[in-house]
Amino acid sequence: MSTKKYIKYIRLEKRFSEHTSKAYNNDLSAFTLYLKEEYELDKSELANTDMIRSWIVNLMENGASPRTINRRITTLRSYYKYLVANKLAESNPATQIKSIKTAQQITKFLEKDKLNELIGKETKADDFVEVRNKLVLDLLYSTGMRLNELLTLNDNSVNEQLKVVKVIGKRNKERLIPLSDKLIEAINNYKEIKHKVFSQVGSGLILSNKGKKAYPKLIYRIINSALSEITKGKRSPHVLRHSFATHMLNNGAELNTIKELLGHTNLSATQVYTHNTIDQLKSIYSSAHPRAKFKKGG
Repeated sequence: MSTKKYIKYIRLEKRFSEHTSKAYNNDLSAFTLYLKEEYELDKSELANTDMIRSWIVNLMENGASPRTINRRITTLRSYYKYLVANKLAESNPATQIKSIKTAQQITKFLEKDKLNELIGKETKADDFVEVRNKLVLDLLYSTGMRLNELLTLNDNSVNEQLKVVKVIGKRNKERLIPLSDKLIEAINNYKEIKHKVFSQVGSGLILSNKGKKAYPKLIYRIINSALSEITKGKRSPHVLRHSFATHMLNNGAELNTIKELLGHTNLSATQVYTHNTIDQLKSIYSSAHPRAKFKKGG
């Protein structure tokens, strides 16, 4: 079946993450089911633009968000592009489908002082779980790396001499992120405790309570528990990534520098953080500039 071949292709050759591959697979499964139920069509290779457009309308009528719909359009464009390249379809019917306009969302971030205070809390020096949890929090905030990038780190990812950590990003692209002396010290301390607690471990840097390779749900639990002390809002690894970028920008870092640190391909993906900075500038202006305090008619 062409959909199975495509999913195998993006996993093995395109090096898409497990999360992204699963999302694409779910999108294609939903589309093929729709083709079968509405058009009695068993082969998605034979679908045309009108059929895709009909599916999009169906998704909208059933309350799917613009973001979800746009992702599914992207999935279909990529899928049919693959089919055409491999001569499994004559043309790409998804190229004529336009993405839906979405309201621009302002990224959420955490207060710098509260985060630093949280990360600076003392932990029991020989408690593996406490030391690991604090390191997870510190690594995500201090480097801005993605969850999957954290999970693929190993003991050799950190270069102490260069003071950098090598991460494997999307599409298997490598990049180097600077580390502070304090964070390197925290990593070394954690590694020492890790090897004392577990006699046999793999090369993975972050481990579970049982000494196995860490997994997404574990990291989410760690972050959710830690951030619950300082916020009632969204608590996830990505919020720490947003906070990293916003705080860097607010403290004078250039947008291109942040783009490289985050591993973004396009600058447009990084520019979303400028909205937070503009909001901060407006706040400072309103409270500090004499003219900003004047009211109409005053």
